[in-house]
Amino acid sequence: MKSLLAIFVLSLSTAWTREKPLNILLITADDLGYEAMDFLGGSLAKVTPNLSQLAKESLSFQRAHVNIAICAPSRAIIATGRYGHNSGCYGFNKLPKDIPTVFTTFQKNGYLTGILGKLNHSTCDTRFTWDFAHDYEDLGSGRSPKKYHHYTVEFLTRCKKEGKPFYFMVNSHDPHRPFHDPKKPKKNSEEPSRLFSPEEIPVPPYLPDLPGVRLELSHYYNSIRRLDDTVGRVLDALKKSGQAENTLVLFITDNGSAFPFAKANTYLASTRTPLLIRWPGVTKPGSIDNKHFVSEVDFFPTFTEATGVDTPAGLDGRSLVPLLKGEPQERREFVFTQIDYTIGGPPKPMRCIQNEKYGYIFNAFSDGKFRYKNNNEGNTFKAMQAAGKSDPAIQARVDLFRHRVVEEFYDLKNDPGSTKNLIGSPYHQEEIQNFQERLRKWMLETKDHNLAAFDVRKDPKKLAQAILDYPKMVKSGTPAPKTRLEAKKKAKESQSHEP
Repeated sequence: MKSLLAIFVLSLSTAWTREKPLNILLITADDLGYEAMDFLGGSLAKVTPNLSQLAKESLSFQRAHVNIAICAPSRAIIATGRYGHNSGCYGFNKLPKDIPTVFTTFQKNGYLTGILGKLNHSTCDTRFTWDFAHDYEDLGSGRSPKKYHHYTVEFLTRCKKEGKPFYFMVNSHDPHRPFHDPKKPKKNSEEPSRLFSPEEIPVPPYLPDLPGVRLELSHYYNSIRRLDDTVGRVLDALKKSGQAENTLVLFITDNGSAFPFAKANTYLASTRTPLLIRWPGVTKPGSIDNKHFVSEVDFFPTFTEATGVDTPAGLDGRSLVPLLKGEPQERREFVFTQIDYTIGGPPKPMRCIQNEKYGYIFNAFSDGKFRYKNNNEGNTFKAMQAAGKSDPAIQARVDLFRHRVVEEFYDLKNDPGSTKNLIGSPYHQEEIQNFQERLRKWMLETKDHNLAAFDVRKDPKKLAQAILDYPKMVKSGTPAPKTRLEAKKKAKESQSHEP
């Protein structure tokens, strides 16, 4: 009799929980590479115990990507559910159009909106005011798990007091540079719960195994561990608030690691991301989706469908709810990623299409002279430059990083580091053509302004002209240079700037 009564009470409790509005907790990392995650094949165990535990409680997407591997434009895609060329947020600029965002949509539907960290980079609509916000300084330079915990408790307590559901975006500033060097700790930041030595660090396939590389990677792993500490403290606060059972938790990174051939590019290491989604009563704990390609452009419609909030028209993404329920979904064999502008300098348009085996990249800006730089090089690239003086293979990598080629094609199954460009391989020409045609189809479908450059990629003069005209093509509020002479001057002055 007691057991039947217990089952009846439990069923009533579960039904009541499901009738409560669904909350959204979106947790992001800053510059976290997928290759460090043991649940994505990382070879070093126990780097992220809290994230690994979350993976056991969640559905883990093994073929998840960000669409732009740079912080602000990546987060703008999450906010708008649109590719950068359709929202106008193609770089470090704000929304030039009056289009809905995920946070405005939820606020208008009675949700309390909160954000911790990366406030500017995550709020592409400058007219929007979060109900609850704390940024860099309040959070120990964005690197204090204790302070993230404190403000999470404060926000969740307020939500319960006001009786409102929430859309809460928690953005760690880890493992963004500067990495945690135990000899040079950052002011106000906390010590990670574990430190790593250069000897134990696995070097990713897109970097050479050099002492200087290993040292910087060890500092990076220290920062990854502190990110994990932060995730653990935030999830602990959610659990103790009593709201975990009616909260959809999603974890993702904004882009790959801040090293050469990762962040601010379109390689596999640039855009592949850990994506964990825990929706109590819907997602199966510990389940894995290693079939469907999904990306951050899909989050907005996912959140609205899951909560029952009306989905705005004009989104480029598709809801992941069928996948969360264990159902198949068609047209998820490819993922499309892009770069238009980095944080400084002239346009650097890149487009990429990947499937389970291959990846094709179009670098519209490449002319054999343009010198690509970004702020992800650090001591790792210095070590590569030094080693390249006596190692032709490393020097070739240095040269490719600085001076791209117009087209790249990689066998991602056998070469996940994208170290051997097969664009000239006679054995892959049919496959390359298929990828080119599929990419062009996507450009047409999404009204991508970079199509004009793609169609003249075999003609160096026309391609160069397309890049000069590029600012006029993008759908943004950024004015184009007044003359071609001015454009050439600006491009020349900006080539050495760090994006």
